[in-house]
Amino acid sequence: MYEIGKREIEAVAKVIRGGMMFRYRGGEGGWCDHFEEALAEKIGVKHALTVSSGTGALICALVGAGVEPEDEVIVPAYTFMATPLAVLAMGAIPIIADVDETLSLSPQAVEKCVSKHTRAVIPVHMIGRPCNMDALKRIAGRHKLLLIEDACQAVGGSYRGRRLGSIGDAGAFSFNQFKIISAGEGGAVVTDDLTAYDKALIYHDGGCVFRKHADKVSTPFFAGSNFRVSEITGAIMFEQLKRLDGILKRLRAHRAALRNALAKQSTFRFSPCNEEDGDCGVSAPVIFEKEQEAKQFVERNSSGNPFGPHRPIDTGRHVYVNWTPLLEKHGAFHPKADPYRRVRRKIRYSKDMCRSSLDILARTVTLTVPYDMTVKEIRRAAKSLDCR
Repeated sequence: MYEIGKREIEAVAKVIRGGMMFRYRGGEGGWCDHFEEALAEKIGVKHALTVSSGTGALICALVGAGVEPEDEVIVPAYTFMATPLAVLAMGAIPIIADVDETLSLSPQAVEKCVSKHTRAVIPVHMIGRPCNMDALKRIAGRHKLLLIEDACQAVGGSYRGRRLGSIGDAGAFSFNQFKIISAGEGGAVVTDDLTAYDKALIYHDGGCVFRKHADKVSTPFFAGSNFRVSEITGAIMFEQLKRLDGILKRLRAHRAALRNALAKQSTFRFSPCNEEDGDCGVSAPVIFEKEQEAKQFVERNSSGNPFGPHRPIDTGRHVYVNWTPLLEKHGAFHPKADPYRRVRRKIRYSKDMCRSSLDILARTVTLTVPYDMTVKEIRRAAKSLDCR
């Protein structure tokens, strides 16, 4: 969490003093509604829906966009496991594709993974860095695939002048403790498609048929679940959203200072980015020619600096080789609910199936961009890095 304070405290106090923490059955027109209106305007979409987590946002987005059980959905080898888990949660099959040096989905790898069963692709804008949406949109158009943007780590980022989440058929955000804006936990679905929004709305709230907005829902009701949030989350996020552009401006300025301070070194190069201006600025990844060089850089700079250098390969939970439920094809709590058991085709996973990704993740070092330091302090700290 980058910023939180009096405005959020007062907003939550208003909710408590008002005595209505539920967004429905009397809470209509409250904080959640105001946040959704503001978020839709900020991202540049027609519809926004607040949900309980980024994972919930992905699930509701997939359901809303029209992904069906047993469909295949392409996901990157480098992302939090929630991305493929969301696919499994609604009965579809995740297909894991390589990332490239940008640390996002390789369009060439996506093309190779497309089959007659493929229904959608999930570009993940990891560590605030935009995917190559032009190339992915061309692939999606050629094969008639859905694009569901996982912008959970890139709230407010952009690509070619459009906010991330607004480019595909639907987008998903996370507002947990470690995201750019946060309520501790939470998420949102965004889309321009009314049917996708209505289906996500129904799925996120099993009681949707009883709400005041039920007569406005254009999609036939079906059995939903519960990914609702309270007015407390809505209140915090309404105030957090006001901070977003300021947070991004500061992060980007600090990232630029860090990169400029390291520009003359010759031991590594900056990882390529699909859209420098749209990068959120939360990180400054660099790439080495050899894995050992990256390892040694991390070891030499493991303490005494504010950048927390680490190799993505070492984060564990973000690398497909550690996604045990997928690799072992345990897709649900019971075999009868498991999409891997329902499909009649062979789904093959192995720890070496995305070797290019493993090589890139082993040779890359991510430098976390400090938020609370000054530009001058960042420059000074960057000069102290051992880049031999």
